Amino acid sequence: MIGISFVAMLVGDVILYFTGRVSGWALLGILCRLSANPETCILRSAEYFYRRGKQTLLFAKFIPGINTMAPPLAGSMKMRFWQFLRLDFAGALGYTLTYLAVGYLSRDFLAATLRGFHAAGRAMEAVLVIAFVVYAIYRIVQYRKHKVYRVVPRIQVQELAARLASEDASHVLIVDVRSHGYYDSGGARIKNSIRIQPNNLEEEIKNLPREKDIYLYCT
Repeated sequence: MIGISFVAMLVGDVILYFTGRVSGWALLGILCRLSANPETCILRSAEYFYRRGKQTLLFAKFIPGINTMAPPLAGSMKMRFWQFLRLDFAGALGYTLTYLAVGYLSRDFLAATLRGFHAAGRAMEAVLVIAFVVYAIYRIVQYRKHKVYRVVPRIQVQELAARLASEDASHVLIVDVRSHGYYDSGGARIKNSIRIQPNNLEEEIKNLPREKDIYLYCT
């Protein structure tokens, strides 16, 4: 059981890693498509890498949502394969051993619980159906609540360039919000733009001027 679980997990992660390496954010967007707010889903996953670095792979499998996003995120950030494999190897093994150990140690309790489910019969079926309906309603409400964030206003490059060349240029501020794994501090940046950290938005926003029109560009 340990071997089957571990190998299946590792193979799946390696496939996601290489897919993320080739497709970049595209795969992350697909995986987050069912989320109430896809952009928040991606940023929340990336934030674990920002704060804890590559060691995120050691415990990512224990966190719902992050477990799926971590391998393609590592690939899209061009993490070296052997480094990824080493950390993911340890994470997958730890996850497999932990859950099998929990199952083994609590086998009597689980057996009693399953017997209770069988005895309850239709009552348990009704509870599960109600729980599913409640969850479905919750997801619909969340989807409607965050629907406004799915449409991001955009501006054409030529239009912004024309404004920067006009007398109104002093009222324009361009902000570089590229994600941590894609930002190179020594790389090229749009002239006169400023850099803010997307994983520290609450603090960064306080320093932005309110009298200017702010244009963002990302990865």
